[in-house]
Amino acid sequence: MSESTATTRLSENERRLVETNGIDIIDEGERTARPSDLFWPWFAANVSVFGISYASYVFGFGISFTQALLVTVLGVVASFLACGIIAIAGKRGSAPTMVLSRAAFGVNGQKVPGVFSWLISMGWETFLAIMAVLATATVFTQLGWGGGMTTMVLACAVIATLIVLASVAGYHTIIRMQSVLTWLTGAATLGYIAMTMDRIDLAAVTSREHGSVESVIGALVLLMTGFGLGWINIAADWSRYQRRDASGSAIAFWNTLGGALAPTLLVIYGLLLIGSQPELEEGIVNDPIGTLATILPIWFLVPFLLAAVLALVSGAVLGIYSSGLTLLSLGIDIPRPMAALIDGTILTAGTIWVVFFAQSFLGPFQSFLITLGVPIAAWAGILMADVALRRKDYDDRALFDPSGRYGDWNWTAIGIMALASVVGWGLVINLFADAASWNNWQGYLLGPLGLGGKEGTWAWANLGVLISLAIGFVGWITLGRSIVRRQEEGAPVIGRRGERRQEQGV
Repeated sequence: MSESTATTRLSENERRLVETNGIDIIDEGERTARPSDLFWPWFAANVSVFGISYASYVFGFGISFTQALLVTVLGVVASFLACGIIAIAGKRGSAPTMVLSRAAFGVNGQKVPGVFSWLISMGWETFLAIMAVLATATVFTQLGWGGGMTTMVLACAVIATLIVLASVAGYHTIIRMQSVLTWLTGAATLGYIAMTMDRIDLAAVTSREHGSVESVIGALVLLMTGFGLGWINIAADWSRYQRRDASGSAIAFWNTLGGALAPTLLVIYGLLLIGSQPELEEGIVNDPIGTLATILPIWFLVPFLLAAVLALVSGAVLGIYSSGLTLLSLGIDIPRPMAALIDGTILTAGTIWVVFFAQSFLGPFQSFLITLGVPIAAWAGILMADVALRRKDYDDRALFDPSGRYGDWNWTAIGIMALASVVGWGLVINLFADAASWNNWQGYLLGPLGLGGKEGTWAWANLGVLISLAIGFVGWITLGRSIVRRQEEGAPVIGRRGERRQEQGV
């Protein structure tokens, strides 16, 4: 492609309202993003006052302010750094995350982690939409504008429409939208901090007693799962428009900075605020943002609501866009906008069910999150190791060819993920046994390994998520090294029907 042709194609693409690219490889002329551009979507999706509410869950482990401060910085930054590492794969292959995952799992073998990825993405998107609807109802009640059925129906309709339209529009529209939302939500969040800072009581915050090592690890895992690991399965979706010669370290840096900066500061502020106002903890369990709004002056409630809802919508848009790409990677042959529309419809249905019919959702959701977090952590470990092992760009054609160098099913990677998941599920428990009794089967290794069983103190640490990630990473670094070398050398691989083919190098 000549330089003039590339420029023409880029100009045409930028003028389109709806992105037509699906899971195909992004053309050279469209890869014009800079590493610093990654800051905006990640920051906008995470600069939400909802981050303040996480302090309540952290203190729920019974740890001190100093311990909570440590796990907040470590957990949030480390989890988004993991996203940054996987984002490097996006510029090497210019394809969505779950398509690039085919290099390790095989073209069809990737469907195994793909299903888990799609489920956890849909769960997160629905959760964010629910938070936005409930926050609207709570704030409207405080304003005296009503907050009942009519309000929630209208809020649900408006929020779902915003999420679906933006995600259907695609990459360029979302990037522009996120750069604007960053300033709006950031300003409102700073306003919230300024208006509630006088409620902080340092003596009360610092008087909290230290918790056990198990409790500290439990809080750390909660933060890692709730922030970076909740996004890790879509990390390369936003770096696939980067130039192939872009710096990998710069991509990892801007991805990490954009994702981790706001949550780290917001959770820390939440530790100070909620540590001083323990009465907020109970309300946060079922309506985090609405509860945080109860301590604001009436005149600031409307801008607070708009900023909070837009921040949640921003996060849900990123999720819906990427879950649509994941759906396509599973073999659903439809245009990308239609995939986003399907996922948006599912999100709307889920939001309606939880808001209008479910008695409680936070407990079952967190149980669901930890359960899916185990195999996703295993997959993340494998893909991070895969990024570390590779020295060349991906073979674009082979990512879509089961008889190519990446093969059809890579049973080594699938076996590592299965082993890591089995071990991981055995080391986590259902923290919400009453609300999600269907999930009480986990934790079966806590007793045999001498960790006190499901009632012991280690049960609450959710070690399984970290162990699963470690098994995935170490397993693929060890067993995948020779596989990656053969792939990059174009060595014979086993095709879909078992025949051996000699693939040419890239």
